[in-house]
Amino acid sequence: MSDLTPKIRIRGLCKSFGSKRVLDGIDLDVPRGTSFVVIGGSGSGKSVLLRCILGLIEPDAGSIEIDGVDVLRLSSRRRDEVTETIGMLFQNAALFDSLSVWENVAFGLLAKRGAGKTMTRAQARVRAGEILAQVGLDPSVGALSPAELSGGMQKRVGLARAIAGRPDILFFDEPTTGLDPIMGAVIDGLIVDCVKTLGSTAVAITHDMASAQRIGDQAAMLYHGRLVWQGHASDLMNSGNDMVDQFTHGRREGPIGMELRR
Repeated sequence: MSDLTPKIRIRGLCKSFGSKRVLDGIDLDVPRGTSFVVIGGSGSGKSVLLRCILGLIEPDAGSIEIDGVDVLRLSSRRRDEVTETIGMLFQNAALFDSLSVWENVAFGLLAKRGAGKTMTRAQARVRAGEILAQVGLDPSVGALSPAELSGGMQKRVGLARAIAGRPDILFFDEPTTGLDPIMGAVIDGLIVDCVKTLGSTAVAITHDMASAQRIGDQAAMLYHGRLVWQGHASDLMNSGNDMVDQFTHGRREGPIGMELRR
């Protein structure tokens, strides 16, 4: 496999729910080692795109290649093996309330242990403490329950869980939603540091333009299930594309009209 082979290569990706076409022929390359940001309004298809790549939703047509292999053509077992190389930070952190913080962080490590791996619970707890420190939390936080944490701390724990398995690919779903601007910047900084440390390829979906520019190397915008612009994340606020400019500057007037949600 050539170093020029995209880490993720998507061609002709389509997905409909009933009569509503959510993804309409997406072509997208994410170079390895790149942080790629996808922006777009509610209902534009961002989350569906992410879930198709993760294997949570089966697309109607198209291909999704990871390291040059079309994962849609793999057996369930082989696809699960690919999924194990992916870490995910969910929008609301999605921590398990019934587990302690350290058990949340080590959840994937313990699951692998159950599949015949050798890591003990004691070893997993030590590893969880090390990862919590990487995201700026004292290892003693591991003994707490998620309900005892602030929103920002929950995001950090979610990030710690995402990186625990040293994934090749990291996905971030609206990573700054629900956070104040300062904590949002802190989380973005941690994301950037973790991605660089791991050497991972990252894909984030967001409507937070400050976050998009802090996280992203490259960016794209989705509108009505189609990519209407791709370029450098640093150009988001001055893209020269009418749709992107309206969206990033929050203008009421422009080619993107208000639609009634049904």
